[in-house]
Amino acid sequence: MENGSNSGIRLQKYLAHCGVASRRTAETFITQGLVAVNNIVVKELGTKVYPGDIVSLNGKPVFPVENFVYIVLNKPPGYVSTLHDEHNRPKAVDLLKEVTKTTRIYNIGRLDYHSSGLLLFTNDGTFAAKVMHPSSEIKKTYFVQTDKKIPFEFIDAFVHGINDNGEILKALSVHYVTTNSVEITLHEGKNREIRRALAQFGLHARILQRIALGPITIKDLPEGSWRKLTQDEISILQKGGH
Repeated sequence: MENGSNSGIRLQKYLAHCGVASRRTAETFITQGLVAVNNIVVKELGTKVYPGDIVSLNGKPVFPVENFVYIVLNKPPGYVSTLHDEHNRPKAVDLLKEVTKTTRIYNIGRLDYHSSGLLLFTNDGTFAAKVMHPSSEIKKTYFVQTDKKIPFEFIDAFVHGINDNGEILKALSVHYVTTNSVEITLHEGKNREIRRALAQFGLHARILQRIALGPITIKDLPEGSWRKLTQDEISILQKGGH
């Protein structure tokens, strides 16, 4: 791999360039002992890779990707956002078999099993890390329909911050659509943040759908369908979604 110097490149960055995962996930692979350099298992995150080194993941050699892929999927409910599931549930990536026949890709972020909507996939680890990092402040917008009327107190509390076992759940904005549905915009998006906030007010989401991520929307994209991101969309996300 071309580094521009003889100082090498960090192993997790190399794996990201190989399209196997984001840098953060690549770090997990390393610490779990799944990565080898020149047939020697490496668990140190500071390890560097030099020209001529052979890197393998789960015993299979991996090489830098030359052609990056960027995809948006409208995930239906009832699909998991992981590449492997111990319960053998349907996986969102299974809906992209036309792509995965020739290219290894992975999702950027997640939607839980019962949630639906916009989910990005790529083989560009640097791009994935940029989109996922909190400093990018890329807005995520959701449509939520609940099992009962949503009180204004929920909206007010979520915008100002809800304390859930010491963690503050906070939305950028919440707007009524109907008496039992709202549109919620988040910046960071903590694990199951919206469902946890609703639970504080005895509410349950019947529909929880991510409808936008920065400039990307699922408008005119039926459930279970996907499309490639445009170059403009990719550029905007790389700049932090602004």
